Amino acid sequence: MSLYTPEYKPTGNEVAVIDTSKGTIRVQLAGNDAPIHVGNFVELADKGFYDGVKFHRYVPGFVIQGGDPQTKDASPEDVIAGKGPFGTGGPGYAIKEEFTTNPNNVHLDGTLAMARSQNPNSAGSQFYFCLGDQPFLDDGYTVFGQAIEGKDVIGQLRVGDVIESIKIENEA
Repeated sequence: MSLYTPEYKPTGNEVAVIDTSKGTIRVQLAGNDAPIHVGNFVELADKGFYDGVKFHRYVPGFVIQGGDPQTKDASPEDVIAGKGPFGTGGPGYAIKEEFTTNPNNVHLDGTLAMARSQNPNSAGSQFYFCLGDQPFLDDGYTVFGQAIEGKDVIGQLRVGDVIESIKIENEA
């Protein structure tokens, strides 16, 4: 799979407003630290890629993960029951890792980071929020944002909950 380079060039001021079935989360995106990941996320959000996608993985005290387009047409009940290849979908391309170049690649409570397969350059659309500090992820997964509002919402999210929309504020 070829590596995609987003056209969108972040300014470092972008804020993602993630409306979910449990409430709204506001995330300060790290455009200066992880420009490829933020550019990719902004492009996907602007296209409506995430609208209707469900969270498909929840590990208490670890992460809540979403962004798999294969969950979009599935009912929350089917996602909860695992009736599908959830966790394997993406945008049809991958992006280059930035955990080796991001000077602030620290997984704290409420951090937004990209999920990937074993290949470091395999992230695409799936992301996770940290549920508590996860320092052992710092050397292997790219951090590209930090929740500034809605950490209580992140804590309530479970498998089957819906991403209603993601809008980007302060877009260049």
